[in-house]
Amino acid sequence: MSALTSSWTPRILSLLRFVTGYLLLTHGTAKILGFPKVDMFANLQITSLYGVAGILELVLGGLLVLGLFSRFAAFIASGLCAFAYFIGHATSSTFATPILNGGEAAVLFCFVFLYLAFAGPGPWSIDAGRSKD
Repeated sequence: MSALTSSWTPRILSLLRFVTGYLLLTHGTAKILGFPKVDMFANLQITSLYGVAGILELVLGGLLVLGLFSRFAAFIASGLCAFAYFIGHATSSTFATPILNGGEAAVLFCFVFLYLAFAGPGPWSIDAGRSKD
């Protein structure tokens, strides 16, 4: 690996965490705060499955954007996205074909968050600043 690549790898990890966290956060803001406006979430009940998911997306996405408790937040977000796939997308006939059930994003989010749970937040995070003594 070149010196440039190896020096930028941790920074790109931080960018991956930030962007993926931001995308999750926008799912939560759409469901809970109504922004951006998504017609499907117009009359969302906070105690519904979508409402609970929205709260988790809002909190976990915010933590990931900040890089605070990143490993924990990414691990829980990974599970959230796995549930989203199995509950909202997969059927017995389309379980192994996310392209047919609209679950590609849920699967991809699940594994990116799982990677982040193990790889950590990267140097551009509150967690990195907190771990320096």
